[in-house]
Amino acid sequence: MSTVSNSRLSSILIRSIRLPALALALPLLTLSQLSHAALVENIKQFNDAVSSVKPGDEIVLANGSWNDVELVLKGKGLPDKPITLKAQTPGKVIITGQSNLAFSGEYIVISGLVFKNGATPTGEVISFRTSNEDVANHSRVTNTVIDNFSTDLRQMSDLWVAMYGKHNRLDHNSLVNKRNRGVTVAVRMNSEASRKNHHIIEYNYFGPRQILGANGGETLRIGTSHFSREYSNTTAQYNYFDRTNGEHEIISNKSSGNSLIKNVFFETQGTLTMRHGHFTKVEGNYFLGNRKPNTGGIRIINESQTVSNNYMYGLTGKRLRGALVIMNGVPNSPPNRYDPVIDSAMNNNIVIDSDHIELGAGADEERSAPPSTSEFKGNIILGKSNLEPFTLYDDMSGINFEGNYLNEEASTPIKTGFASTPYSVTTNQYGLKSPDKALLDEIGFGEVKLPVTKEEVGADFYPKNEALVAFQSGKTIHVKAGTDTLTSALAMSQAGDVLVLENGADYLLTKFAEVHHPVTIMAKEGKKPIIRSQKPNFINIENGGALEVENLWFDGAESPDYKGNTIIGTSGYSMNINYNLSVRNVKVTDLDVNGYFYFFKANAGTFADSIEIIDSEFSNITGAILQLNREVDDLGVYSVENLVISGNTFTNVKEEVVTVYRGGTDESTFGPMVTVSDNTLTNVGKGSTHRSGASMYFHGVQKLNISDTNWDNSAPLELYLTNGGPITVIDNVEMKNTDKIRANNDEFKSSNVTYN
Repeated sequence: MSTVSNSRLSSILIRSIRLPALALALPLLTLSQLSHAALVENIKQFNDAVSSVKPGDEIVLANGSWNDVELVLKGKGLPDKPITLKAQTPGKVIITGQSNLAFSGEYIVISGLVFKNGATPTGEVISFRTSNEDVANHSRVTNTVIDNFSTDLRQMSDLWVAMYGKHNRLDHNSLVNKRNRGVTVAVRMNSEASRKNHHIIEYNYFGPRQILGANGGETLRIGTSHFSREYSNTTAQYNYFDRTNGEHEIISNKSSGNSLIKNVFFETQGTLTMRHGHFTKVEGNYFLGNRKPNTGGIRIINESQTVSNNYMYGLTGKRLRGALVIMNGVPNSPPNRYDPVIDSAMNNNIVIDSDHIELGAGADEERSAPPSTSEFKGNIILGKSNLEPFTLYDDMSGINFEGNYLNEEASTPIKTGFASTPYSVTTNQYGLKSPDKALLDEIGFGEVKLPVTKEEVGADFYPKNEALVAFQSGKTIHVKAGTDTLTSALAMSQAGDVLVLENGADYLLTKFAEVHHPVTIMAKEGKKPIIRSQKPNFINIENGGALEVENLWFDGAESPDYKGNTIIGTSGYSMNINYNLSVRNVKVTDLDVNGYFYFFKANAGTFADSIEIIDSEFSNITGAILQLNREVDDLGVYSVENLVISGNTFTNVKEEVVTVYRGGTDESTFGPMVTVSDNTLTNVGKGSTHRSGASMYFHGVQKLNISDTNWDNSAPLELYLTNGGPITVIDNVEMKNTDKIRANNDEFKSSNVTYN
């Protein structure tokens, strides 16, 4: 369809006018008084339309796919005649490929667009500016979607929405599945024209965001450390944060004068963090952790912060990720570090069934200034999962504790300001855990009720579907024995399918077997089928893939003599979708055609939510079982969030059973978290070419538990403990003909460790 002409539009609009009787005496509108609506079908028509746009005009993108388009709109609307860029039908205009949108001027409204399955060619998907000098003011983005609009390179950073200028509004949008580094929504303050901006960010749906495994995964950031003492005066309210787990800071407040009020955080692994800036108001927010790992609440840093009437339930995070956290600061801190907490209040909040309240968190030689002239009043803390919820890392005499309530079974090291009360918690009519009304009235909290629901936020046309496909949720496919039958079955499979191999049969791979979606390869209980390969890699997990194997036998007899062979590996390219690997009841033998044959190798630029090796046996391996050490930039980047090694036997393995590396001193992430239990290691880690000389090597692991595991004639366990307050516990292990544990310091707990 071509652009609608002025004369035709005038005729259409005049015929469509239905004036009430009272208005019949008014003169008919002239063409110059009518708004101009241009329906455009391609980028040339769009550029033609915007070149002469005037107040009240509408530019309508035609339904369909808009691929590889950079939309730039400059214009000056009026308060009662904004310039509008919208979809012909909300949700039917799909912007894909290498595309983005930038606009500047006054009173501009963007509505109804969907950015999906592409990536911005610049650093921003939607930008409230067209150049460093040209910003948008009094403008709005509403009822718009950005879903999986991410570069393939997970460590390449971009912003999905960058807000510049003043008095802008971002509302009722759905922002889902950001997969690469970079903030989902950022309020930018790098010029005077964008400070004291008074932006409103409300009723948005921030959908699931996978763990990034690196710094730079914030969902909402207001300001940066460079301008943290400048005022933004931004309000973020009535937003719903649904499992936005990119990194430790879900909201990163980095400027002054902001209000973060009446938002909902559902099972988010992280905290609302006042990282920089002063005079922040945090009020009426609800944090629903539901006992999920690493779920957190609110963290105070800096001066004159107010945290009141917030609700926390089922939060499990510790240290910097607690339900309520007040940090130590740096004396005379530079803008990019930690200003001490001064003149701040954490009052009238409810904390139910949450594990940790951290005061003076982060205290160390640098962060040596405890909170001062601050208060902790009228808070209700009820919980049975941890009866000692308070941890004090420094002198807390600078906080005035008064009128708080703690259930009578619990205790606190704080001597005054707490009254005991029964643990009386019920599920109210809204499905929320609530203290008794009398106790609520004592602190003036009011009704326990979500300020906004999931159904009330986001683009009204866009469903809030789950993106993940579970293992064994698809069809069952029986795979006959033979050459490349397994490869063919994988190529034909769909997400969630189960490939069932014949018990005791032989399977030969002469082609690379690739996994592009979640899939299970297994055999029923009984004799294991044998899988061999004539390729250096048996199975590659590609972007979007996840793999579960069970009751199989992998053997290296047919493998070529290539250095670095692997049974299972991740893509050699960056993967922006996290994967999972589950290995159960598997036998692995004779990976010995050369000196470097590995069971599993994770390449750089890939990240696993979970890897588990359970009830399996490995023998005669010249490489390592699990190599998770390719992220070596020492920037806090790592390869796996949760790792479980349990119930296995490892015999004659020349390198490590596992090597995990997380370097640097960044505190923005939680992992890796590793559990090692009920394993037996015999002659492990003693190969002549083995570099680390360890049977297991853990560098920078944040939570490590090793228990009920025996070493025999093996290289020692080696630990390198770094920053972030890592928790390392070793219990009930035996090391026969094996050197003692090697560690860079003694800040780990060990018990029942015997050497023979």
